[in-house]
Amino acid sequence: MNFNLSDEQKQLADAVHRFIDKDYDFETRKKGIKAEAGHSDAAWGALVELGLTALPVPEAQGGFSGTPIDMMVVMQELGRGLVVEPYFATVVAAYALKLAGGQDALLEQVAGGELKLATAFNEPHARYALNDVRVTAKGGKLNGRKVVTIHGAQAGKLVVSARTSGADADTSGISLFLVDPKAAGVSITDYRTIDNLRAADITFKDAQGELLGTEGAAFALIEQVADYAAVLLCAEAVGVIDTLNAATLEYAKTRQQFGVPIARFQALQHRMVEMFIHAEQSRSITLLAAAKFDEASPEERRRFASAAKARVGQAARSVGQEAVQIHGGMGVTDELPAAHMFKRLTLINTTFGDVDHHLSRFATQPGFLETA
Repeated sequence: MNFNLSDEQKQLADAVHRFIDKDYDFETRKKGIKAEAGHSDAAWGALVELGLTALPVPEAQGGFSGTPIDMMVVMQELGRGLVVEPYFATVVAAYALKLAGGQDALLEQVAGGELKLATAFNEPHARYALNDVRVTAKGGKLNGRKVVTIHGAQAGKLVVSARTSGADADTSGISLFLVDPKAAGVSITDYRTIDNLRAADITFKDAQGELLGTEGAAFALIEQVADYAAVLLCAEAVGVIDTLNAATLEYAKTRQQFGVPIARFQALQHRMVEMFIHAEQSRSITLLAAAKFDEASPEERRRFASAAKARVGQAARSVGQEAVQIHGGMGVTDELPAAHMFKRLTLINTTFGDVDHHLSRFATQPGFLETA
């Protein structure tokens, strides 16, 4: 398998890289965070102008039919800039609409940057079990509660999982619905997460939803969407890790102790080498998961996605902790970008499954344990 990026992918990475360097510095990010919506409309417009909202959308709906590797390239650069705009939430929900079918008009709006989306899969009791759905839907009326919906309050449409039949934890009987967040019966509580993104808790009381796909048969689609989201998060984490490693090395070269830069201390050199190894291993496993995503069987897709999410989660925690320790007390202050990177890595690890969840999921996939 060829793991080299194409010329087009390199050009895409360079374009996003230049945008981050020129127009999305740390101070610009902080201004966006303080805005009422929690992000900058100007920055969102720049992402649209770069064609990033159109990238994952099929060509028939005005997009570029971007592959998971194309999306990986973009997410790495957005991670480098700690971008807080609702790009990740929108493209993941757009992927769900593409799989479900029948939503060409909405996908065209996504491609043009006119519509932001969010997926509402999380429930208070379920942790990472996507099949444990207690929001119910009868006659298209949804009742129940979703929590920690990333950029849920900023979305123009919500993609919501709901149970139309079966018991709480059955994989059958789960359906997907498209819900207008401004519709009657939808109540949204918006809040800021510790990494300065936005999330929302959403309550449905006889809220009208539009069925996506086949009723009661959405679980396989939801799993595929969650795996897609996991791979994108891994790519974002790689970008954050790269930037945090560079910031830590630069700090170690300038911070002096006993009359010399602390970068000259062998013990710290060993620790920074370990941070670099974590970054390279994360990059490799993420590239593998992205490259295999579309061509793999469902079992292989789950295996690669979980392997990547688990390994990247381990790396994110290790690199984040080492960076904070090497920075000393400054490493946990909001004035320093390193603290924001550590927080973002922490939230990435707990979004769409943490290390323990994905290690367990990986181990239960067919072929992991061979029986005599």
